[in-house]
Amino acid sequence: MNNLRRLDLNLLVTLDVLLAEHNVTRAAERLNFSQPSVSVHLAKLRDIFDDPLLIPGPRGMRPTARAEELREPLRLALEALEQAVAPASPFDPGAAQNVWRIAASDYGESAIVLPALAGLRSAAPSTRIAVVEMQPSRIARQAEQGDIDLALHTVDGSPSNLRRRVLFTERYVLAGRAGHPHLRRRPTLEQFCALDQVIVSPDGGGFHGATDDALATHGLQRRVVLSVPHFLFLRSVLESTDLVAMLPERLVQGVALQVVEAPLEIPGYEMAMLWHERAHRDPAHQWLREQIVNAI
Repeated sequence: MNNLRRLDLNLLVTLDVLLAEHNVTRAAERLNFSQPSVSVHLAKLRDIFDDPLLIPGPRGMRPTARAEELREPLRLALEALEQAVAPASPFDPGAAQNVWRIAASDYGESAIVLPALAGLRSAAPSTRIAVVEMQPSRIARQAEQGDIDLALHTVDGSPSNLRRRVLFTERYVLAGRAGHPHLRRRPTLEQFCALDQVIVSPDGGGFHGATDDALATHGLQRRVVLSVPHFLFLRSVLESTDLVAMLPERLVQGVALQVVEAPLEIPGYEMAMLWHERAHRDPAHQWLREQIVNAI
């Protein structure tokens, strides 16, 4: 360890060239150093390794047994360093075999992952995508440890120490089954409050949401009779019952539901893509992010 503290990269590079050339003058030419500079480096190396390393011979300098022991591991170490500091290679999606892990709720799966999936599969057919359960309290740690590459989350409540890119702003609409007798037109506030409604409660069991906050400013309450944890189940409930729900607009596009404007404005939210600084400049990760942005 003490020897490592005394070494610097220039000394190791000089030793590598000296072991290849067996001549101080030729080594100086290859390194673009002066001959005295190379001699100074050699003197420092001899002191560090407590070995002459190169001794005079009939045709230049001859490596000692210690120098011969150093030759191969030194070359491998320098090659590894060269590879480590080389510019990142351009990402080739056609040849890539990455496994990307994306944390998302069922809303994020439907509104973001699904629209991007066909393009990702077409451009990078040998890659794989793992969509993992969204656990908001663990996003930052998962991203830092490399357990996830991306998280799809609302801007509100997202960890401040992660990079983000806003993908879109979502709004709410009122939805029910096709042909629902009370959704032939936009209901009044009183009619809306009288409807039996279902709500998505990601934390489980809640009967209060942004719609209820908006109604409270008018001194009104609605009838929430069912609370479910996932949007996918909620859509099935709407299709098979007379219950109605306030749903993110992107979830009802292309779905056989009756959709009308709500009788009051409900604050929407911004959806963002989150990632850790450790992956920010990685060419593969940059490509993945751009694919998602372009698909939304």
